[in-house]
Amino acid sequence: MLNYFYVIAGAAIGGLLRYVVADVVQRNAKIIFPFGTLTVNILGSFLLGFIIFFLGEREIISPELRLFLTVGICGGFTTFSTFSYETLVLIQEAQFLYATINILLNVILSLFAIYLAYFLSKIF
Repeated sequence: MLNYFYVIAGAAIGGLLRYVVADVVQRNAKIIFPFGTLTVNILGSFLLGFIIFFLGEREIISPELRLFLTVGICGGFTTFSTFSYETLVLIQEAQFLYATINILLNVILSLFAIYLAYFLSKIF
């Protein structure tokens, strides 16, 4: 039962962090492209990889802390639903190039970020 609390608490923190990071990045963007969500997804993917591959595999953190950080914070921080919505809006506004770039960058850079965390966990 305590595991549910870890996830709830982590998701609250992750959600707040997502809002702050995405807002700061997007307010500083000079174009309509959703850089805030892109930034959050890349950072979240790297953070998840670091927690799983570096901290988790070395048993540096407890299973409870791992749950709090991965399912809770990372789950609350990254947001595929917002990415999907922003892509749909770009398509509806006939911004097909930006929609395509958004899809490619979110998928490719998020995969790269988690791979980078995996790679770094193996060499350190």
